[in-house]
Parts: sequence; structure tokens; C-alpha cells
Amino acid sequence: MSVGIPIGRIWPVPPAQALDDATLTALYGRADRPHLRVNFVSSLDGAVSIDGYSAGLSGEPDKRVFGLLRMLCDGLVVAAGTLRHEGYRALRLAERRRAWRREHGLPEHPRLVVVSGSLKLDPAQAAFADAPVRPLVLTHAEATPPPGLTEVADLVRCGTDRVDLAAGIAELRRRGLDQLLCEGGPHLFGALTAADLVDELCLTVSPLLAGGGPGRISAGPPSPPRRLPLRHTLVTEDGTLLLRYART
Repeated sequence: MSVGIPIGRIWPVPPAQALDDATLTALYGRADRPHLRVNFVSSLDGAVSIDGYSAGLSGEPDKRVFGLLRMLCDGLVVAAGTLRHEGYRALRLAERRRAWRREHGLPEHPRLVVVSGSLKLDPAQAAFADAPVRPLVLTHAEATPPPGLTEVADLVRCGTDRVDLAAGIAELRRRGLDQLLCEGGPHLFGALTAADLVDELCLTVSPLLAGGGPGRISAGPPSPPRRLPLRHTLVTEDGTLLLRYART
């Protein structure tokens, strides 16, 4: 089904008509091996937010792809700070996307995975309290959970005094979460990049200049540059670009 603002493809081999959801799903797809995909939106000048939130950069086409990527994943990985700041609700898919997952032998909903070194999490937040699938929290051995958190989420301790992301991702895969989607924030993206765990970046470029102030989509200590080849370029009539880069 194609709705709202049309999305077209300009590389490679653009089709003659707007892309429907089935074609978009095939373009992004599920990898044939364990895979970690990162999804972000930025302004033309590299800002990760407008007035402190990513919503100011995200239009209908970005939200459409955002929803499809959630449909395709086994686990949605997000940093605790992003979960709090962006006010994440329960990871609950619409019926048509649940139907797609059933048809492809997947559970109706992906599993939320929160990365938190401090465990400063609110068990009453809808992301936990209303979750259709019990969330996982990646943390470390020294972190103390707040009252009620272990009643609504399972703790996975990876590392002694900080979260060991490589061990955490390996544990997620041991639990069957092979197709992972990370929605940030920037420090988590930077840490995953530094650990060489990122297989793919889906980047929406909003046709806006944000000006000085906001940070980039990636943050943290420097790490070696890593090449990700471009896989496709999609565009909308308002000039929004939807780019997909992935390892070979």
C-alpha cells in the first residue's frame, strides 16, 4: 500500500512509479545473517535534532520507513537516555505489520532492548509497563535496578563496570535476535561504531539547515573510519533523501 507523500528511487535503476510498501520492504529487507542496522535522521548540515528533538527533522516519508524498519527487526536497540528524552511508548506494531510478521514466521512484535549503564529507568514508562513483549535491558554487573524494573523487564549483565556492547550483542543473538535495529542515540551509535558492530546505516536527510547548536548523529571518543558502501538512494518531492549504506 502506498500512502501520503510518494517516495521514488533515483539510484540504482529508478522505477517509473512511486514505491509501495511491498517494494520498500524488499529494498530494505532482512539480512541472511546476523545484522545490526542503525537508523537516523539529520538536517542538511548534520544536526541530529531541532529544538532538542528528532521529531523536528522527521516527515511522513521518514516515519513510513521508520515503521517498516521496526517491522523487519527482531530487536529494537535504544539507549536509555534516548528512551527517556524522546518519551518512547510501547513497541507495538499496527495490525497490517503484525500480519506481515506472522506471514514470515516472526513473532507479532519485535523486542525492545534498552542499553543502560546507570539503570536510571522508570518501570512505569509505557515502553516497559505497556510492552507487548517483555523488554531486555543491557547493563553491567555493578548497576543496581530501581524498584519495580525487574518486574517489567529482564536484565542482561554484560561487563563488570560498564556495558560491554560486543558481549551484549552476542547475547542478543544467542537469544534469537539476529536482526537488530538501533535508533540511537548518538553516543550509542558512536560506541557501536567504535566496537565495529555496525553493519548498516539508514540515514534520512531532511532538507533543512538547522544552524549551530545541535550535535551530530554520532558522538563519543574518536574511532577509525570505516567504509560503508551506498546501497540505494530514495527521494521525495520535498527533497528528503532516504539513504541506505551497508557492508558487503
